[in-house]
Amino acid sequence: MKTYEHVYDILSKSPDFVTGESLAKSLGVSRTAIWKAIQTLQEQGIDITSVRKKGYYLEKGDILLPQDISKQLNIPVYFNPDSNSTQLDAKHGMEKNNPTPALYLASSQKAAKGRFERHFFTSPQGGIYMSIHLKPNCHFEELPPYTMMAAAAIVKAIQRLTGINTVNDIYLNNKKMAGILTEAISSIESGRITDVIIGVGLNFSISDFPEELANKATSLFTSGKPSITRNQLISEIWKLFLTIPTSDLVKVYKEKSLVLDKQVTFEQAGRTYTGIAKEIGDKGQLLVLTDDGQEKWLTAGEVSLTSW
Repeated sequence: MKTYEHVYDILSKSPDFVTGESLAKSLGVSRTAIWKAIQTLQEQGIDITSVRKKGYYLEKGDILLPQDISKQLNIPVYFNPDSNSTQLDAKHGMEKNNPTPALYLASSQKAAKGRFERHFFTSPQGGIYMSIHLKPNCHFEELPPYTMMAAAAIVKAIQRLTGINTVNDIYLNNKKMAGILTEAISSIESGRITDVIIGVGLNFSISDFPEELANKATSLFTSGKPSITRNQLISEIWKLFLTIPTSDLVKVYKEKSLVLDKQVTFEQAGRTYTGIAKEIGDKGQLLVLTDDGQEKWLTAGEVSLTSW
């Protein structure tokens, strides 16, 4: 770890001020090195109060610690401070034959995109942007429902660590808090899915959204000091994802569904249908009872929620 990371680690665990002298002594560095570390943390958006003779106190904010997350998950974690997209970072890692599973992490993104190539808002501070690269090497019909699994892991991790209840996919107080994008790469020769990249963008502690998103988006924490760190949440999400049986995560997803018993719209063969979402299949399909009495199984990408 770098000096500023060590300083952050000490301050984040302290309930009171920590003197520069104490920091320097515990880390075996000069007071100047501590001062520079504090500056680096502040440049990264960390709110630190400095009081003469009392030292430093971390008011709000955190930094990502990929080494700590890697130890928690026992998988490689690659951090890119200048990421355009963690999905692209994962694809570059795939080209380099990086080991899998592997997690690709960024504090922000310059060219983030969601489903259907839609622009995805990212904040300079307070967001979680990550992609996990897996190698399932299976036929399409055998592919686990990765998007459902990731959504369930996020909901379950947030509830475990904070007690806050969210619903898929992923909403808090009727506003969107996170997005998930799953991409699969297949082999034409074998007809198998060789690689899967699951991207997650999560608003962790963001207070200011663009005007066009203010009524649609929210953050896990909107004011004050968060009760957990991004590192804790990231570790918990993927720990649950990688260790809990698929059937249990699917069960959580169904229990926390936003869409069941709600009115939805979808299009098929150029025709628009309206109906009520009645059931979710184990692969993420949605059973809709249309207004004209038909039962139709749909993939999630075909459906828009039209009532709450």
